[in-house]
Amino acid sequence: MISQIIDFVLHLDKHLSELIQAFGWWTYLILFAVIFCETGFVVTPFLPGDSLLFAAGTFAAAGALDVLWLFFILCTAAILGDTVNYWIGHFVGPKVFSKEKNRFFKKEYLDRTHRFYEKYGAETIIIARFVPIVRTFAPFVAGIGRMSYGKFISYNVIGGIGWVAVFVFGGYFFGNIPFVKRHFSLVIMAIILISILPAVVEFLRHRRAACQTKP
Repeated sequence: MISQIIDFVLHLDKHLSELIQAFGWWTYLILFAVIFCETGFVVTPFLPGDSLLFAAGTFAAAGALDVLWLFFILCTAAILGDTVNYWIGHFVGPKVFSKEKNRFFKKEYLDRTHRFYEKYGAETIIIARFVPIVRTFAPFVAGIGRMSYGKFISYNVIGGIGWVAVFVFGGYFFGNIPFVKRHFSLVIMAIILISILPAVVEFLRHRRAACQTKP
């Protein structure tokens, strides 16, 4: 399972092409499901997000997908995913994380997301869209913390639309540049690395601070 996910991420251009050829318009539903699950369930933060949106935009520029349909469908998936995640956190979150260790959830992800909230406040819902792992846990933590749903949904909509727009239209306008086409897999890997960079910096900063506080 893990090897298949890694292969899917590393060869996103190849697999998307195969999906489009095999399923045609059903590809939109498949992409919807991936983005919905990546944002909607804390057990699936490993699914591709930024790179998948960029690759989809690239195929839209090539005429294989309709960019406007893609944009609206994936915005809907992102917004609904966060909404579901919020309500899961609202109802079951405190019970899930009452234990330090859990088979399906990593408390360190929750702690990392808490640090984002401490730094950015409610705007974390928007900022976290561009940070893997935190993106999946931010709405969950908002639900646990009983953030008002009115405030949450406004940030959710802004963040979801902004996130999808940046990567889908980024792929649409830049994905078919000759250099990008020739090195598409490397570009995808670069997007993934850039996406996780803020989380890595935050982790190293937290670890350094923890080491400095030790006697």
